[in-house]
Amino acid sequence: MARDYYGILGVNSSATEQEIKKAYRSLARKYHPDVNPSEEAAEKFKEVSTAYEVLTDPEKRRIVDMGGDPLAQGGGAPGPGAGGFAGGGLGDIFEAFFGGGAASRGPRSRVQPGNDALLRLDISLEDAFAGVRREVTVDTAILCDRCQGTGSESKADAVTCEHCHGMGEVQEVQRSFLGNVMTTRECPSCHGYGEIIKDPCSKCDGEGRVRSRRDITVTVPKGISSGMRIRMSGAGEVGHGGGPAGDLYVEVTTKEHAVFEREGDDLHFTVRVPMVDAALGASVSIKGLDGEERELTIAPGTQPAERIRLEGAGMPHLRREGHGDMLAHIDVTVPTNLDERTRALLTEVREQHGETAKVRSSEDEEESLFSRLRNKFRR
Repeated sequence: MARDYYGILGVNSSATEQEIKKAYRSLARKYHPDVNPSEEAAEKFKEVSTAYEVLTDPEKRRIVDMGGDPLAQGGGAPGPGAGGFAGGGLGDIFEAFFGGGAASRGPRSRVQPGNDALLRLDISLEDAFAGVRREVTVDTAILCDRCQGTGSESKADAVTCEHCHGMGEVQEVQRSFLGNVMTTRECPSCHGYGEIIKDPCSKCDGEGRVRSRRDITVTVPKGISSGMRIRMSGAGEVGHGGGPAGDLYVEVTTKEHAVFEREGDDLHFTVRVPMVDAALGASVSIKGLDGEERELTIAPGTQPAERIRLEGAGMPHLRREGHGDMLAHIDVTVPTNLDERTRALLTEVREQHGETAKVRSSEDEEESLFSRLRNKFRR
């Protein structure tokens, strides 16, 4: 179903171009993001600007009046000559080349949507854990506060260009070996808009926007991952002619942490365990990103490269309940530069235990089912 562009602006289908402009400017001032920062207002502003762009384009308005939608797939209602050469076939092409009227694109709208902007923000892993609000400064195009986007010093409506009579383009006849060739180019007086601002704003020079630095508050949600982008609707550049602003995308980068390495929502860290503690068992305190101290128990007989899991102590899940886990990677350290007494004690332990170095084989039966299950549940 075609959109009701007239209804969006609150005008009748018989409204003049001046009435359409007046309705648009009234709604644009009401919903512009610099005046009304809500997301609903930003969407309404885009909708109003789109309707204005359609209804001020003669060809697009013709499609609307025929019951179609010029922005829909396929361009809405079919025009004359659909299925062949638009406008009636080869005859029109010969007319365009040998003195006839070339097809006109019509003037382009002075009100153009603004560009999106990208900003990068560095945060700590603690910020990603807890969520944070940051003030950032962006250099962007904002609505001109002197003319309110109209481009006119007196805020008067633009007048029809006398050079192109509102068409936005002019035709010229050039001689060639084929004869007289009709060419169409952008009107040099109005630059393709079909209208001229008689008294351009002294601050924006008729563009309806100016460059400025502005401070924006970015809300970083807890659980965000490095490389993710936060979309801030309507916080990008204001378009030419006070058109709807684009969006601002904030790409978040998380700095490296001294202790933890993130993988998904899990936090990995390494615990260096002396050989004796690995054999006899020990405990160590680890401080999480939430500031809470947790006790990590190292069971007697812990082997190198084992992992100990602390459930629910990792990163919060993004926009849902729960947390990931902490995983401690055990790095068993062997003492070096032994003194005589320590060497004697270790020698006594080796002799009493009766174990020595050997090449491991698949035929070995030393690892019992119990020890395999124990290692599995420790990971």
